[in-house]
Amino acid sequence: MDLQQSDVQQSDIEQIKRALEAALLSSPEPIPVADLRKLFDADYGAEVIRRVLEELKSDWLERGAELVNVASGWRFQVRPEFQNQLDRLNPQRPPRYSRAVLETLAIISYKQPVTRGDIEDVRGVSVSSNILRVLEARGWIDIVGHRESPGRPALFSTTRAFLDDLNLRSLDELPPLEELGALIEDEGDALEEEVHGIAEGNLEGVASEMAEAEKAEVMTTVTSDAAALPVEREGDDANPIEAQSLT
Repeated sequence: MDLQQSDVQQSDIEQIKRALEAALLSSPEPIPVADLRKLFDADYGAEVIRRVLEELKSDWLERGAELVNVASGWRFQVRPEFQNQLDRLNPQRPPRYSRAVLETLAIISYKQPVTRGDIEDVRGVSVSSNILRVLEARGWIDIVGHRESPGRPALFSTTRAFLDDLNLRSLDELPPLEELGALIEDEGDALEEEVHGIAEGNLEGVASEMAEAEKAEVMTTVTSDAAALPVEREGDDANPIEAQSLT
């Protein structure tokens, strides 16, 4: 039988907290509550673990790192206000996404699951296979099935990694379309001159369909730890990203 909060002594709660802290600090990936329960011989209920995690989160409020709950579980991460300082230790400039990649990601995010044809219908132009490969390589989209229509085209949806990178727990927490770019931008350095107003045009149609806004602006860079990937030269969907030089 699962042990509930009322069954756990305060001294045990402190031991649980230290074990959770050690596990989360040592893990490069988020850990779900179900896996965190395996740390203990006693059968602590999921609610006990969540309550202790909330206490641990409060303990770290005044520190340089924070404990957050994302789609894949719980993790420690650096607070955003310190990211610029940490970037000085690793001055590699993160890659930036092309307009075509951004538009494709936005369409998948808000209309998933979608086929390549669905994306082309919204964008009004053909979608290069390279664009989809870029997003798959980043771990932000995946094939989740096939539509029962001629040719059985693949259906694309966003992944847990996409939500994790945006510090979201579920698709229900996705912001209005016009705010998505700013949220993604928080995961890396801002490249405002490159991406200001990037969603004018085709993404405007997505926004009206979703009744979110008349004009959508999507801006992005990948997280600072992303590997350098090749940005689309203007008018060339076949090469969605071009290599970044080190600064």
